[in-house]
Amino acid sequence: MLAEPHFKRCPGIWKMLMAAVCVALLSSLQAQDLPGQVSIILLGATGDLARKYLWQGLFHLYLEEVGKGHHFRFHGTALTSTEQGQEVIAKVLESLSCPRDMAPGHCAELKAQFQQLSEYRQLKTPKDYLALSKDIEAQVEHEGLREIGRIFYLSVPPFAYVDIARNINSSCRPGPGAWLRVVLEKPFGHDLHSAQQLAAELGSFFREEEMYRVDHYLGKQVVAQILPFRDQNRAALDGLWNRHHVERVEVVMKETLDAEGRTSFYEEYGVIRDVLQNHLTEVLTLVAMELPVNISSPEAVLQHKLQAFPVLRGLQRHSAVLGQYQAYSGQVRRELQKPDSFHSLTPTFAGILVHIDNLRWEGVPFILMSGKVLDERVSYVRILFKNQAFCVQSEKHWVAAQSRCLPRQIIFHIGHGELGSPAVLVSRNLFRPALPSAGWKEVEGRPGLRLFGLPLSDYYAYSPVREQDAYSQLISHIFHCRKDSFVTTENLLASWAFWTPLLDSLAHEVPRLYPGGAENGQLLDFELSGGHLSFSQPLPEQLVPGPDSAPLPSDFQVLRAKYRESPLISAWPEELIARLAGDIEAAAVRAVRRFGEFHLALSGGSSPVALFQQLATGHYSFPWAHTHLWLVDERCVPLWDPESNFQGLQTHLLQHVRVPHYNVHPMPVHRRQRLCAEEDQGTQAYAEEISALVTNSSFDLVLLGMGADGHTASLFPQSPTGLDGEQLVVLTTSPSSPHRRMSLSLPLINRARKVAVLVMGRMKREIAMLVSRVGHEPKKWPISGVLPDSGQLVWYMDYDAFLG
Repeated sequence: MLAEPHFKRCPGIWKMLMAAVCVALLSSLQAQDLPGQVSIILLGATGDLARKYLWQGLFHLYLEEVGKGHHFRFHGTALTSTEQGQEVIAKVLESLSCPRDMAPGHCAELKAQFQQLSEYRQLKTPKDYLALSKDIEAQVEHEGLREIGRIFYLSVPPFAYVDIARNINSSCRPGPGAWLRVVLEKPFGHDLHSAQQLAAELGSFFREEEMYRVDHYLGKQVVAQILPFRDQNRAALDGLWNRHHVERVEVVMKETLDAEGRTSFYEEYGVIRDVLQNHLTEVLTLVAMELPVNISSPEAVLQHKLQAFPVLRGLQRHSAVLGQYQAYSGQVRRELQKPDSFHSLTPTFAGILVHIDNLRWEGVPFILMSGKVLDERVSYVRILFKNQAFCVQSEKHWVAAQSRCLPRQIIFHIGHGELGSPAVLVSRNLFRPALPSAGWKEVEGRPGLRLFGLPLSDYYAYSPVREQDAYSQLISHIFHCRKDSFVTTENLLASWAFWTPLLDSLAHEVPRLYPGGAENGQLLDFELSGGHLSFSQPLPEQLVPGPDSAPLPSDFQVLRAKYRESPLISAWPEELIARLAGDIEAAAVRAVRRFGEFHLALSGGSSPVALFQQLATGHYSFPWAHTHLWLVDERCVPLWDPESNFQGLQTHLLQHVRVPHYNVHPMPVHRRQRLCAEEDQGTQAYAEEISALVTNSSFDLVLLGMGADGHTASLFPQSPTGLDGEQLVVLTTSPSSPHRRMSLSLPLINRARKVAVLVMGRMKREIAMLVSRVGHEPKKWPISGVLPDSGQLVWYMDYDAFLG
């Protein structure tokens, strides 16, 4: 027989147990009825970010939630002593402002309440955290409240995160039934490895749902409107939001301020880590991600954002262009006590080309750009649509703001700029957008204001009824557990995995210097070509040394100096050839504009081959139809012989461009089936052709090389012919085969408006050093006799030739 239950044998115990359970249930129900309190602890409460934005954001939260049954306590904490901290916080609280539409009396009343609920305390040691926790519990109990949760906002440097997290976890978590939210400010690591390390350390103290990583761009009203806009306009956008209709997407943040006072931070992070890896990447994903069925679901939004990263094409070195404002290195030297020889490689400007390899976006360029000391302060996302329309009538007959030939674009104008306020703009020739009627209003017309090539009247334009700063929005979202406005660990690591390879490849890249502000002109303009980004303007003529007192050749981008008292341009071969080709094209355009034609005399040999190829494949605007091509020198071989300079010109240039055949002037080395016979008078014939066609026998540009013995054209030290006198074209003797040559004379070369000397290769280093020291001695070194009478001489020398 089974034993009787103990409570049947002891009815007194059973009654006592039931009474205890009832009391506990009753207490629990009564506790649920108690008003709830949220404690918000702001660490770094006396710092710059807190004083500028966070206290105002907390006050805005209080204004939103007051009267809704919640009780708040605000604890400002820092390492500052209690007396100093209280003084700072008192001033901050006094400066808080209410919305414009709030009555002054009501504002003063709520402000006084907020001040009563806010306190400052020093938070430094584990004992301080434990004392804070006990004080919160005691205060909640004293006021007959129940604790709902605690928000710790860490407005402190990231190196302090782990210690603070340890103290919160061990000594300052709320009790059972209350939630914990820990808010973290960027930077979240320096690269993928450091971000992984920080994430692992924080993950040992907090659960993922307890962490809120702030990217304040996600709190900006227009950024927060991107997904709702896409959702509310699905019908119109479903057919447009793809590679068949979108020409490109631009995500831009321009600043006018410099980094003064922040160079310590900037030296470690630079513009890509500071802006592109976080703010602009977040915006990029909102534009590019697949739209969830329910955008009100934070989980669905975060999942779809994360799915955008695996389809981002890996970034390469040619995906970026970098710049640095000229005063930056000086600021670093002053603020960080660097030696006078120090020159920073940190970029303050970057343009990045991103491609997305999926069916929706394949082939569409996404351009991310940000920089300091630019011409204006503005942030925006611009989606530019392809335009297949062709309007037969002229623009004056187009229907205003609705013609299909006008640019078609959607702009999420995040802030600042000429518009001056956040706005969403849609070209009127696209569609009329739907926007939340309660929070947005149509922008009033502003005569004379043009945005992205169109007057404001050509857009459907909407702006928020009430502008709110990003931190106020985000603090509200933290309170309401809106995780989709924050950066998850997975999202963070996916972003760093995307950016870190590019950052590694750019670590030793020398950024282009720019003066800053309006003086930048077109210096930072860049263009897309075959999946690459490159600056539109020729490389700047400036010396950019690296960080050491004795810089290496790789520390230079383009070096502009003097060589033999004439301008010297030096760079790595590819950059040098690009620069020379650009200068030749610029000279051609100027000459054709002024005189209707361009006369170019070219040397032969191996050095100009890369130049010919560059001109043939990369300069589609070159005025070839108005260009005359002449030879500087020629070997005495048939023109079809592989050793012929003309044959090299034909192979690498002429067969790829459209130069009229009567504008091509090979040297007459092969006459009457003989090679360079003096009695055939080939030199006189070429001189007469030059005199007849070239005004004053002055070529617009002559391209020369320099031999290892100091010869140029086919003017050799051992053969003084052509170094002086009145002959324009001469026959000379080369020490190497084929020995017989025809060449322009030194006097004719020196009549040119511009002479460019191209010197390339390590083999030329010794002669380059020697020639740099000699005077005017053309009989020993013919190249030393090159000095245009009234034109310009420019040396183009690669680093192997110049630096060895």
